Amino acid sequence: MGHKKKSSLKAMLQSQQTRLKNKEKAVHAAEAAELKTKHKGKGKAPALRPTIPFTFTDKILLIGEGNFSFAHALVIDPPLSLEHLPPSNITATSYDSEEECYDKYPDARSKVDVLRERGAEVLFGVDGTRFEKCSALKGRRFDRVVFNFPHAGKGITDQDRNILSNQMLILGFLRCVVGYLAEGTIPTLNLSRKPKRLADDDDDDDDIDTSSPSTVQGARGTVLITLRNVPPYTNWEVPRLAKTPPKPASLGTPPNPNYKLLRSFVFHRNMWKGYEHRMTKGERAHGRGTTGEGGEDRTWEFCLKD
Repeated sequence: MGHKKKSSLKAMLQSQQTRLKNKEKAVHAAEAAELKTKHKGKGKAPALRPTIPFTFTDKILLIGEGNFSFAHALVIDPPLSLEHLPPSNITATSYDSEEECYDKYPDARSKVDVLRERGAEVLFGVDGTRFEKCSALKGRRFDRVVFNFPHAGKGITDQDRNILSNQMLILGFLRCVVGYLAEGTIPTLNLSRKPKRLADDDDDDDDIDTSSPSTVQGARGTVLITLRNVPPYTNWEVPRLAKTPPKPASLGTPPNPNYKLLRSFVFHRNMWKGYEHRMTKGERAHGRGTTGEGGEDRTWEFCLKD
């Protein structure tokens, strides 16, 4: 029975991957047509301001921090709008133990020392799919839970199996984070742009870009997932997994909640001074990986549906 359900989940995810590939072809055709039109037009549209998805009152939980460079940027040299964000509002976590982290990312030690000196909380050995195993997080809720560039790090060479492994990671994260999100009303956004949608696009608001913060008084917490917006990462189908998750693969696994996609926006690394995306295995852990070149970094922000 368990094997049959697991196969069913795999088939469903593979079906989604096929649908996504077809969608990508249509997107590329639309982009080519749009580019051709732009060349004919006069002038340029004004550039959107980079989106800063936090406010200085937010309580922020960072998952899978790697060498802690994002947390370091958030505390030491944040964008102007966050200069009054108290370091004590930030909890930065690593999947590795402290010793493993420093061995994998030698530059992490100095960053962790600075974070602790400033009053930020640093936790090691935190599984992004099993928050309940971390006693320091028990009973706490956050306005923003951030997972930048998640990856299962299993080194699977078969692409389909690798995609499935990372989809299971995303599903596990979205399932376990529920009890750690601040409760409240659905955040309201002031949209600065909403691109045209393709006729066969059945997703809700997959490409909303806005520079307005999503926090309002009493709003529920949100989840932010950032990935490179190119294959193989687009094949993970993060928005679809969040909004319409597949049924559990086994009887012992609780069903995933349904999320609402609030917006997606370009993640500008240069807004976070000193931030370095570090991969999880071998040379990639030292910044020499090449997977995901091209495209853009994109963040998807979700909240729980009513």
